[in-house]
Amino acid sequence: MDRKQLGILAALVGVFLFAYYVNFTSPEVQNAMHEAFYMLQWYVRYHTLACVVPAMFIAGAIATFFRKEAVLRHLGPKANKVEAYGVASTSGTVLAVCSCSVLPMFAGIYRVGAGLGPASAFLYAGPAINVMAIFLTARVLGLDLGIARVVGSIVFAIVIGLIMAVIFRNDEQKRTAAAMQLPDPPPAKRKGWQTVLFFASMILFLVFSDWANPSQTVINTTDGRQMTVSVLIRTSETYRVQLEQPLGDQPKGTKLVLNIDQIESETDLTPASYQWVAWVYHHRWYFAATLFVATLIMVGSWFDADEIAAWMNETWSFSKSIIPLLFGGVLATGFIGALIPEHIVASWVGGDSFRANLVASMIGGMWYFATLTEVPILEALLGLGMGRGPALSLLLAGPALSLPSIAVIYSVIGGKKTIAFVVLTVLMSTIVGMAFGWFFV
Repeated sequence: MDRKQLGILAALVGVFLFAYYVNFTSPEVQNAMHEAFYMLQWYVRYHTLACVVPAMFIAGAIATFFRKEAVLRHLGPKANKVEAYGVASTSGTVLAVCSCSVLPMFAGIYRVGAGLGPASAFLYAGPAINVMAIFLTARVLGLDLGIARVVGSIVFAIVIGLIMAVIFRNDEQKRTAAAMQLPDPPPAKRKGWQTVLFFASMILFLVFSDWANPSQTVINTTDGRQMTVSVLIRTSETYRVQLEQPLGDQPKGTKLVLNIDQIESETDLTPASYQWVAWVYHHRWYFAATLFVATLIMVGSWFDADEIAAWMNETWSFSKSIIPLLFGGVLATGFIGALIPEHIVASWVGGDSFRANLVASMIGGMWYFATLTEVPILEALLGLGMGRGPALSLLLAGPALSLPSIAVIYSVIGGKKTIAFVVLTVLMSTIVGMAFGWFFV
């Protein structure tokens, strides 16, 4: 039985055991199921069209239009290590996107010949060193955590990539040899600058469409309350928010659910240093629309029908294999997260022991964090007693891993490599979190 069939069997067995044993009359389970679908709706409404779908088209374009010789020369197992790992480990500062955008691009560059090491570095660093997330971490959680996050993310990306390349060097040699046996693609029909401009336009469209707002929100309700909050999840009917200032007898960090019809108005509370970020956020669709039109013009002018058909086929191939896994992972994350109250999580990650950092890393490796939402969530956990070392552990493991991303990574590189990547990420996050707690807190 091949890997794909084993995966299908494992999924069927998991669904069977879940349906067989779970007590669906339990209020906790019913609430968790509601939360799972609330989270899925939020993901579909605010991340799929603006984030996942553009990333699929980019991944399809990478698989269709990137020449394997160029990929092998710059990112293959025999590429210059400084160049390959330097580009892969710092790409997130340019992309400024979340993991659901990085995953399809990771699959695309890996499919056309990128070495496992550089591809793993890209996979880890892409969402981890989002510039806005780094600055927001420093502002809200402290400069020490902000600096530790960016340094740790870049160093981790390189170290994890190098270790993955060493562990699976034999597999990589066989994969490279197989790639070189494939027939050469026909000569490029476009000049180099045209290809660069085409990909730059699509990537910038993704950056603007997925642009996150680091501002807090001031909400006025119909019953006369005014609250300063971070919005964690939006559905068609509700806002899930976290108080950023006390409200009556409710302390900072309290989670509230507000029905849409309770909200009279909402405004951004943007710090002076983030005014430009908020300005881009409020005008992001104008930039995205301009880039979308520019991409359509380039496609119509520079690509023939056969090339476009091949691109759409690759895009559909990525979409049908990745999107169901992302949706299933988001459902699972919402369900599990609802069963574990925040105060219990905080009790597990108090202090700076190995256990606390390991638990924080494992939680970060399961939860799905949309861009910037990890910061207010961690702020609340720190207020409940979470240690700063475990906070760093979660910040280092969280962006690169989640239940949805693990499922997608498995579908791209297989079980052994996925397990190695997950274990390396969790263990290294744990160790660095411990060191941070011992020496810098």
